[in-house]
Amino acid sequence: MKTYLLLIVAILCGSCTGEVGEHGAGARWYSTAQVESGRLVFTKNCAVCHKSDASGTPDWKKRLDDGFFPPPPLNGTAHAWHHSISVLKEYIADGGASMGGRMPGFKDKLRESEMLDAIAYFQSYWSDDVYGMWKERNGLDIGENEAR
Repeated sequence: MKTYLLLIVAILCGSCTGEVGEHGAGARWYSTAQVESGRLVFTKNCAVCHKSDASGTPDWKKRLDDGFFPPPPLNGTAHAWHHSISVLKEYIADGGASMGGRMPGFKDKLRESEMLDAIAYFQSYWSDDVYGMWKERNGLDIGENEAR
């Protein structure tokens, strides 16, 4: 029953999941196909720390015993929306060491298109309001051939 209700909510609130396609006032830079591809990339490489729904660690602002911060949510409830796509790609590629974190870099594991797909996936969790603030703050700093 719970799954059925969630499915109905997802259908009725398609824009809440980022599945707005390439048209309309709430259009997003990515396609539904990128979100699906990104789900696979994210599940394989990111979900172990950021959880499969990109919700990260609930208490992500509190340092752990080792002095590091835990993995933040990427679902629009933390600071990821403050960053442009180029910064997000850089962080995915190089990891978090340069910013005092411990996230590993994925430049030797993921192609740039896979990184963009992973970003599309976690951005699909962003509300239209959060996505709108991100777009206003950062613009779309992706190349024409990167958006699908």
